[in-house]
Amino acid sequence: MTSSRHALVTGGGTGVGEAVALALAEAGIDVTICGRRAEPLEKVAARHERIHALTADVTDEASMQALYETAEAARGPFDIVIANAGTASSAPAHRTKLEDWNRILDVNMTGAFLTVKPALSPMAKRGSGRIVFIASVAGLKGYAYVAPYVASKHGVIGLMRALSVELVKTGVTVNAICPGYVETEMLEESIERVVEKTGRSHEEARKGFVEANPHGRLIQPDEVAAAALWLVSPAASSVTGQSISISGGETW
Repeated sequence: MTSSRHALVTGGGTGVGEAVALALAEAGIDVTICGRRAEPLEKVAARHERIHALTADVTDEASMQALYETAEAARGPFDIVIANAGTASSAPAHRTKLEDWNRILDVNMTGAFLTVKPALSPMAKRGSGRIVFIASVAGLKGYAYVAPYVASKHGVIGLMRALSVELVKTGVTVNAICPGYVETEMLEESIERVVEKTGRSHEEARKGFVEANPHGRLIQPDEVAAAALWLVSPAASSVTGQSISISGGETW
């Protein structure tokens, strides 16, 4: 058992989740990362002694409950939960298959709920805790051709707001970070889908994502991690129910 704070980061094997896990670990926090694939998780865990990898499926309640039991037995209760796991695909709404709709909502919205659900009562009883959802500017505005993703991220923002009201008297804060396009493996997959469907070059497709940010650049994972680190710090103890946009002015 450790006296350090203990954090859970879902989707911790790549991209934003990896950056957040490393930032928390560097701040002296023990971090449990999870995802479906063991190999990327183990690579991240090898980068810092405070990061520990466990496989789990955020869409499976029993899997998440088992993760909590295993991780908390080893390193104490979760003081911080970062619900980061997510997925995306693109298609015109009228061509979106129900199975794709359900899959994206299962991971992005239901998965976010199942990630934080086991922590809610224990955190409230202890009178402290930090819950951070990694949402998206797609939770604050609309985008064409990604209706399930937009709907799921709006749902995450609604969940965050509901929980922040429920927990406001307990000492537990609940917030969301809403990045614009972040330079990650997921974005690269989106670029490749644009190339495949439109015939544009990789450079042309990438330019379209870059130009969505008024600053004219992609958001970096470390920028999201820095916001998460602040939200779980004592300096943010009065910040709850907020959707923090990191988008170079795309939303306000």
